[in-house]
Amino acid sequence: MEPTEASLALFAKARAIGEALGLTLEPGRVGGGSDGNFTAALGVPTLDGLGLYGGDAHQRTEYVVVSEIPRRAALLAELLYAL
Repeated sequence: MEPTEASLALFAKARAIGEALGLTLEPGRVGGGSDGNFTAALGVPTLDGLGLYGGDAHQRTEYVVVSEIPRRAALLAELLYAL
């Protein structure tokens, strides 16, 4: 789906919060599915990919960078608070 103005505004808010936490958030597109497809289809501002930081998704070598968990949690908490 193409981003809506409301989703772009929500991303701008998340990006600013991320910068304050020392995180760089970049818009992008990835393959796969997300429940966010349902909310976006209804016109609800939707962001995906704000969870844990790691790599090798859905593989036996999948991992999470444990030291990044507090900052990612803070990003989500601050974004929810800002809403």
